[in-house]
Amino acid sequence: MNGADVLCDVLLANDVNVCFANPGTSEMHFVAALDRKPAMRCVLGLFEGVVTGAADGYARMTDRPAATLLHTGPGLANGLANMHNARRAFSPMINIVGDHASYHLPLDAPLTSDIEGLAAPMSKWVRRIGGPADVQPATEAAFRASLTPPGVTTLILPADAAWGDAGPVSPGKVKLAPPPAIDIDAVRAVATAIRAAPGRVGMIVRGRAARADALEIAGQISAACEVRLFSEVLIARMQRGRGRVAPTRIPYPVDAATAVLRDIDVLVLVGGKEPVAFFAYPGKPGRLVRDDCQVLTLAAHGQDLHAALEALGDELGVRQSQPALVASAFPEEATPTGSLTEDAIALSVAKKLPGDAIVCDEAVTSARRFFALSAFAAPHDYMMGTGGSIGGGIPLATGAAIACPGRKVINLEADGSGMYTVQGLWTQARENLDVVTIVFSNRTYAILHGEMRNVGVNAIGENARRMLDLDHPALDWVSLAKGMGVEAARADTCERFDALLDAALSRPGPFLIEAII
Repeated sequence: MNGADVLCDVLLANDVNVCFANPGTSEMHFVAALDRKPAMRCVLGLFEGVVTGAADGYARMTDRPAATLLHTGPGLANGLANMHNARRAFSPMINIVGDHASYHLPLDAPLTSDIEGLAAPMSKWVRRIGGPADVQPATEAAFRASLTPPGVTTLILPADAAWGDAGPVSPGKVKLAPPPAIDIDAVRAVATAIRAAPGRVGMIVRGRAARADALEIAGQISAACEVRLFSEVLIARMQRGRGRVAPTRIPYPVDAATAVLRDIDVLVLVGGKEPVAFFAYPGKPGRLVRDDCQVLTLAAHGQDLHAALEALGDELGVRQSQPALVASAFPEEATPTGSLTEDAIALSVAKKLPGDAIVCDEAVTSARRFFALSAFAAPHDYMMGTGGSIGGGIPLATGAAIACPGRKVINLEADGSGMYTVQGLWTQARENLDVVTIVFSNRTYAILHGEMRNVGVNAIGENARRMLDLDHPALDWVSLAKGMGVEAARADTCERFDALLDAALSRPGPFLIEAII
């Protein structure tokens, strides 16, 4: 048995049964081993950013890692942007990066690079396999590191470790340490602060605290103790929709965010970090809460967030029968007609969203209204790119669809962001994934126009316009999608968009709507 076979067997023994891949020569022995393991589903991405982004989407929906297969340092480098998003989402992921045979490295062949140096900033754990005998312990360590607590790990596989004889092995389940015990002192400190500032306490929930069962507990605390519930600006995964507690998303713009948080004297963190501005802007704060706001951590990533919320409820004397404020029926609003707008798209998608759908939102500026409306939609999962690195939407949707067959996936996609990983549409076609991609085609980097204003530039000239607009030539998303094997159509009126969305939702398989706004 060679090292590559052992690596596959260790992964499969621990239920890592999907490999998103873009291999090269150094990985051919691992590819051959995968070919001998029919239990492993191998999914080809035409660009490494699709591979790592799909692994991120898969992990967010399953709470377990997929493997990726990347070709040496340059292949890893192509996937780093979506590894960054995955790292910010605390997504479990096992990146397997092939490298030259160990004895070939001193020759400094063209693809030789510092893989450890490339991987480290986007990984919580990096290890190079020392040889065939090291494959099993290294792979088991990678699996353990990916889940304790969940995060991105990178395992470097030299070619001679893959093809070398590893001897007989019997891979088994890796034992994981239980999450740390709830810090009762932290629970009591948070309860004391909540009692002392009724109506002026905010609570940010993320990770497992943003799932429906934990949100219900947070909602009971909110209703009983006048605590305002928030999500972070960029949401890794939240369960939304009618009958569920709906936290307020902290806005992206600094002025709007500070206004929302201005009256908060105590901010409680459950699985997240204190919110800060994305960038430094002249004359604007970096922190979004007031400097005198008391920031307390109830429980951090890696701890049992559900149990922490239960303990806080008990400490505050909140009854399990305490009703929580939940979203109910859609507010009355006229159905838009005529020329298509971004708000009309948001309203239509929210109203038509199928139950148990998955929404991957990378529409950036164009779909900002959708999140508020999604509170009234059918119950669903909602996620975004979490690291600010664009190009995550199409791959996230791809990974989510592989993770959850039978559930409709809706990708709200900006036209500029979508071009970073448009190759993911080909993977959706090849795997016949049930993804509806809605491209907000405003033919500009609209968010960057806003950022120019945020830094004090209110009028731009030709050079700046050429760097911010996408209209010469205009992108043709229908042709792009069809060229990737995905059926597509264009809408420029509300009526046409509604008809296309109805058709796309009525049948399985990938479909793209280019929405001209």
